Amino acid sequence: MSNEIRGKVVVITGGARGIGLATATALQALGAEIAIGDVDEVTVKESGTARGFELYGKLDVTDPSSFESFLDEVERTVGPIDVLINNAGIMPTGKLVDEPDQITRRILDINVYGVILGSKLGLARMLPRKSGHIINIASLAGETHIPGLATYNASKHAVLGFTDTLREEYRGCGVHISSVLPTLTNTELGSGVTAPKLLRPAEPEEIADAIVALITAPKSKVRVTAVAGIISQVVGLLPEAVGDGIARALGSSHAFLDDVDTERRKAYEDRARRL
Repeated sequence: MSNEIRGKVVVITGGARGIGLATATALQALGAEIAIGDVDEVTVKESGTARGFELYGKLDVTDPSSFESFLDEVERTVGPIDVLINNAGIMPTGKLVDEPDQITRRILDINVYGVILGSKLGLARMLPRKSGHIINIASLAGETHIPGLATYNASKHAVLGFTDTLREEYRGCGVHISSVLPTLTNTELGSGVTAPKLLRPAEPEEIADAIVALITAPKSKVRVTAVAGIISQVVGLLPEAVGDGIARALGSSHAFLDDVDTERRKAYEDRARRL
């Protein structure tokens, strides 16, 4: 596996922590050249410095100038980009009517527009070389319906539809296009919420391992964990009442991710207003 990874230039958005950082660490161990970007400038520098990544810095995936400048710097200082992992995302939880509009817009800006923008900029660099790999981090929430995550669900459904369409649009061009669908993962993204009763959360290293395998042997999508992936696919094939019952049973009587830490949510809302 290391032979397929060694020497590849990999860019990871949202790379300062969580799945992004775990993936960067795993790929670096296999010999990849790593560039991580994150809107959290302090943390991305701490993470990049501690692990000796080739490049690290501030990246706002909702800002075309920021995104393009970051990719330009990667290609100028590290080399042509082989893999772009659009990982940056946010997951506020709660009932839709209680969701402030600025958070609704922020979810869609980061989770949807950021992925579309990154894919567009990455493809523009890869298509002339007829090689490369765009990997978009979606979610099993993009194949299911989970009360308490309406806007997040919508964003991940959009990422899946976008990625599958893009894969067909550029079939045969030499560039691989894939999506990764994690279940709830033990990261800061999912902190402050109740884990599902029937499924264990995944560890970020499990998602990282799946991404490594995907780069080594490209395919359209991978679901993590395998059990959660099977359930998400089965729910969509069942009669509506049965599928809804399973979705409710995965968490509390109200939602898959229901009991939100109100102090954490308030802190998030305060931060969102500053962005």
